[in-house]
Amino acid sequence: MIGNVKDLKAKVFNSDEVKNANLKVLVGPEEGWDSHVMRLMELGVDGYSPKHIHPWPHINYMVEGKGVLMIDGVDTPVQAGSYAYVPANIKHQFRNTGDTPFKFICIVPKEGHTY
Repeated sequence: MIGNVKDLKAKVFNSDEVKNANLKVLVGPEEGWDSHVMRLMELGVDGYSPKHIHPWPHINYMVEGKGVLMIDGVDTPVQAGSYAYVPANIKHQFRNTGDTPFKFICIVPKEGHTY
């Protein structure tokens, strides 16, 4: 399976908890990866993910832009080329701190792919 992110439809999120965010599924069970889902997340200018906790870990790789990753109350600046492991059951949030989109890969077990 080979594809291009430009050809994928984004799921858009905007609420009191999430601002200016969207998600595209790159690889998951439908593409043959039965156990995990690799997603491209994009936070627009001033965008953020919810502050949340869940019972699975995830792996992230920052592709473009810059932001802050809060893990367990600690803010750490991240930018293109940064990577992170977010443990299970720890409160976390991504925020865009730049003036361009902040994009990152997020890999979760399939049970973690909810929206």
